[in-house]
Amino acid sequence: MRALLRLCDALRHRGRERRWAADLATGRRGEDLAHRFLQQQGYIVVARNYRTRGGSGEVDLIAWEGDTLVFVEVKTRRSDEFGSPERAVDHDKRRKLIRAAGDYVRKAGTPWERVRFDVISVVLSAPPAITHIRDAFRPRPALY
Repeated sequence: MRALLRLCDALRHRGRERRWAADLATGRRGEDLAHRFLQQQGYIVVARNYRTRGGSGEVDLIAWEGDTLVFVEVKTRRSDEFGSPERAVDHDKRRKLIRAAGDYVRKAGTPWERVRFDVISVVLSAPPAITHIRDAFRPRPALY
């Protein structure tokens, strides 16, 4: 079954590479791999590419791990030649993630005490290297 899923992923990625800009296709491939990785770890993914109404923030994946709502930023690179992908989650990106998470949490009625922010780093080597950083950062109360 996993071989079939890998084949489907590869075909989908090739199609995207033909239609999309290379960086968008690479990012989406990483999100696909991260989504499947989280499912294999027992997470229940409830949203992908969630954006606030005003476009001020975006979250790649939102999932439940038990009673914790996890907001996941996925960073993908073709290689780690210029450093690990997770280094791209800077202060500005965190602020936008927190803003989008706040919007989602208000709509879902979930208390902040049950929220966590993770980062998944994907390097598209053969096979792809996936690093999951649980609780990668904590928002300060003033940010949400």
